[in-house]
Amino acid sequence: MPKDIETWELIGAYPTCSICGSPQVVRDAWAEWSVTFHDWVLKTTFDEFACDKCGGQTNPVWKVDEEFRTKRIARLNDALRHGELDHATVVVTCGVQSMGEAFLAKAGRAVIAYDDFSEDNDPRGEHDFGAFEVDGEKLFWKIDPFDHQMKWHSPDAANPHLTHRVLTIMLASEY
Repeated sequence: MPKDIETWELIGAYPTCSICGSPQVVRDAWAEWSVTFHDWVLKTTFDEFACDKCGGQTNPVWKVDEEFRTKRIARLNDALRHGELDHATVVVTCGVQSMGEAFLAKAGRAVIAYDDFSEDNDPRGEHDFGAFEVDGEKLFWKIDPFDHQMKWHSPDAANPHLTHRVLTIMLASEY
């Protein structure tokens, strides 16, 4: 779990009742009428929490759905490989670039087509690495999640608003 972010801020986090464990935690709030949106808009929330299941006043215990997070990260990584470049950069190494434009185009198509994920080559299930061959050359691709300043790893790789993904394509000999 990321260390730079509170548990409740993570994508896939949800509150549970500290008394009965139910996810039916509620909180009082005020809403005000918005002339602009022609609807009620949340104005403020209050500090106390309650549970709709057991009826008790509670302090929520935050849990994280890790399976949901993993699937979301894999979906975001797959989207990058298929050309969705929001908050993303694609990098090719000098070795790949030196092989020429035709080779580079084949390598790009191979990264897009890659779907050979297994427990052996994708143990975390995030679709963040692949190995393949083009014209007899062994290549790797990998995806790294960074913060938007590209200084640190992303505080939450499941959150595309906090993450800049970098897809790198390289010759295996450059790894």
